[in-house]
Amino acid sequence: MQTIGLVDGDRGTLTSLSFALEEEGYTVAAYTDGESALGKFRTNPPDLAVLEIELPHMDGMELLRRLRQTCHMPVIFLMSKSDDMNEILGLKMGADDVVRKPLSQRVLTQRVKTVLRRVTNESRTDQKDDHIVLQCG
Repeated sequence: MQTIGLVDGDRGTLTSLSFALEEEGYTVAAYTDGESALGKFRTNPPDLAVLEIELPHMDGMELLRRLRQTCHMPVIFLMSKSDDMNEILGLKMGADDVVRKPLSQRVLTQRVKTVLRRVTNESRTDQKDDHIVLQCG
């Protein structure tokens, strides 16, 4: 079972997104601030992290910057504001996707599946030394 690290300062959002992800079969490790998430992610990294950009104690951008020093787990940012510059900055810093709030839980769970599928396919390709042959017909 894959684990999703979910970090959002709004407990209501945290609860509803945790429930939606668990309904899809994921284990969810939920945190309300960046500092507590950072410590846990370093010792027990999830398969993917969903980070709100605006977090107490340490914002999502700083959390991602610190995470990238030691690991390269896929990250999806959640944004409360419609701010193109923060979205661009998040992607440049290494986020795999950005989802703006208010958000559809179904859209978020599908984006989680898509990012995890891409990462899983990349790791399979990286581990093979042989050529991939596609045969049609």
